[in-house]
Amino acid sequence: MRTEYNNNKYYLNNNNKHFIRAEIEVFKFPTPSLLIKIVSLLHKRAIATPMETNNQKTFSNQINLPRLPIPTLKETAEHYKKSLLPLLSISDYNRAADAVDEFMKEGGFAEVLQKRLYDVDKSEKYNWIETIRLNKIYLEKRVPILINVNWWVEFNDPVTGILKNPPQKGQISEFQIDRAAGLVSNMLTFNDMINNELLPPEKTRHGPLCMDQYTKIFSTARIADFPSDRVITKLSKSKHIIVMFKDQIFKVQVLGIGGVRVPIKEIKRQLRSVVDQVNNTTELQPPIGLLTGEHRDTWATARKKLETSSVENKINFEAIDTALFSVALDDYPTDTNIDVSHHNFIHAYNGRNRWFDKLFQLIFANNGRAGANGELFDGTIVRRIFEYIISNEPAQDPPNASSIELSPPQYMKWIVDASIMNTIEQAQINIQDAIDDVDSVLLYYNEYGADWLKNAKVSPDAFAQMAFQLAYYKCHGEPCPSYEPVTTRGFLHGRMEILKTCSMDTVEFTKAFCDPKVKNDEKISLLMKAIKSHTENMISVINGYGIGCHLMGLQSQIRDEEKSRATLFTDPSYAQSIRYKFNASNMSPALCFHTGSGPIPPDGYAICYIFEKDKLKINIQSWKKCKETDSVIFRKVLEESLDDLREILSLDNRL
Repeated sequence: MRTEYNNNKYYLNNNNKHFIRAEIEVFKFPTPSLLIKIVSLLHKRAIATPMETNNQKTFSNQINLPRLPIPTLKETAEHYKKSLLPLLSISDYNRAADAVDEFMKEGGFAEVLQKRLYDVDKSEKYNWIETIRLNKIYLEKRVPILINVNWWVEFNDPVTGILKNPPQKGQISEFQIDRAAGLVSNMLTFNDMINNELLPPEKTRHGPLCMDQYTKIFSTARIADFPSDRVITKLSKSKHIIVMFKDQIFKVQVLGIGGVRVPIKEIKRQLRSVVDQVNNTTELQPPIGLLTGEHRDTWATARKKLETSSVENKINFEAIDTALFSVALDDYPTDTNIDVSHHNFIHAYNGRNRWFDKLFQLIFANNGRAGANGELFDGTIVRRIFEYIISNEPAQDPPNASSIELSPPQYMKWIVDASIMNTIEQAQINIQDAIDDVDSVLLYYNEYGADWLKNAKVSPDAFAQMAFQLAYYKCHGEPCPSYEPVTTRGFLHGRMEILKTCSMDTVEFTKAFCDPKVKNDEKISLLMKAIKSHTENMISVINGYGIGCHLMGLQSQIRDEEKSRATLFTDPSYAQSIRYKFNASNMSPALCFHTGSGPIPPDGYAICYIFEKDKLKINIQSWKKCKETDSVIFRKVLEESLDDLREILSLDNRL
């Protein structure tokens, strides 16, 4: 049930009453032991592998999920002003605080916008921020999604390992085809589990998690368009994937009539047919896929022209957009060093042989190393899919496999003119320039992991965030706007909310830690204080009271003629506060892969980290053209910071 609408404080049902009650108790009795216990539970709700309920249909708990609350203006104003304190001078803060107070005052403009958000909440079937968030964070952005938006994943090597002597460039390997066919089959099994509601619904001890995103994994594509992109999902069950080899694109049937499954050897035969057709073709098609890595306006213009100039082109796009997912077979090996090899799954070194508009594309090098590239989905969803398909290697035939012969792959022929060819050529130049600018490195830190921190009664996630704050301060000598994505899947159609990770407590901690005059016991005290405040903020965000989505929602309701009244947003502090110099995303636990995504600002870092029991896997990305950032240096300083924090915690009597 929902409480009083105007207050909009809590949305309660039987599944989350204890969760809300736990939050209240934490803030009344904020003892360190209780905070660690609560954040551990909440962290599992946010990022860890959730409990799965057997014998329940996949979407059976959706009806029990509460709606996402709209925070009160007072709550958001207080939290927002608090987030500005570590970023602004005293005079700038006073000016910004006045702008916030003017905007949020009783009877002020914010109340008008808040009422409009209430109207949005009434009209939206599931979630007041769902459409706004999709448009503002994804579809309205016009930068290339290659690197800037898409995430990447590199899978662990199979039990047999990758080929030590792979084929030379230009060829594929049987091992590559075998692994590709097996993982395609595993993906189809995962799709069956969703379609038949056999995928156990996720839940924590505090209630179920929203499973809606699983309905949009397969047969989904981003469509370049004006003034913003679109996302389409084929509601009926597709029976094909698209396969790319040497930039050539094929529609490949992988399911029989009625969705009948076939043995892995039949999928392998289909993939082999694609390779043979390309190798026997004397005139290859142009690399249309390059356009998916271009600026969205450029790609939207080219796509519209291609669609309208030829029926054949339009049919091709229909096949691509509705395909279950995409598979890329690369005719070259990856480097044996994963610090180098993971770049293939970010951008393929030249942007070729990819279709970045598919929400999932599996990628296979000819030495057998595999990974994926995609967008739009939250990390918890991506993790579950890939943990499933990799943990089930070597793949086995589905029990209901039918020995039918699928229709042969359909080679896509494109009708292009000189202007499209010029656009493709320029896309190659622009994409290569962006690729050459990517500074992406990995850190496999093996000194300790989640178990050691738990024994120290420290939240691994909060600890990692403090390590990143410390490393940034050591590198740049100042704090900066930063955030951690936190899931709100405890609510209907909940996605992600930002947790602002730079606070006055983190600033005090980082400054003290770098000051040799400060004693160790004080450093430990400040570290624990910063972890405690991070924990409290995370609890608030998980409960639906983050400020990022609320401010985005309020801003989305402003009409052109009203912009001057929105003093919170017109003050320079707002733009400064959301220009995040680094974001750090937790993908724990992910035992079968490592992953990352690109930095958003030109002078920032994107960090993705995965805790295992005894280690920490981290990806750091920045831009080479920025003189202020350097991923290699940041990695070195971060490793030193992790060592320093271990040393100081070891001095505490908690161990």
